[in-house]
Amino acid sequence: MILEKKNIFINQKPGNKEDIIRKIGDIFQSQGYTNEYYTQAMLDKEKVFNTYIGNEIAIPHGIEEAKKHIKMTGLVLMTFPEGQDWGASEKVKVVIGIAAVGDEHLDVLQKIAMTFSDKAGVENLLTLNEDEISNLFEG
Repeated sequence: MILEKKNIFINQKPGNKEDIIRKIGDIFQSQGYTNEYYTQAMLDKEKVFNTYIGNEIAIPHGIEEAKKHIKMTGLVLMTFPEGQDWGASEKVKVVIGIAAVGDEHLDVLQKIAMTFSDKAGVENLLTLNEDEISNLFEG
């Protein structure tokens, strides 16, 4: 299971982007997906490449060299119905932290792309509970 129910956090209040990335990193580390270095790798990635991908979605993940710090593939998903600043002029409503072993991130990215191919997919997600979101990703 790539997106466990305990890693879904709906209706979050907007805050500091770096703090949100740190929280995702802490969740990954505390559950054994990554070690402590991966959080910094996600922050480093954000400095060189904004992880906003359109349709009000951001996908924070570590720089390429950080792959060695990932122990197993997993996601952390947070929703921000009010919108979260993600740099420049982007506001995001869904943040999906990614930790992926090897090439498993390609499957993960394909699933995200299919689920959120348009803003209707994002708006729909904002109406779901943790069980429904988990089923959406695992289905």
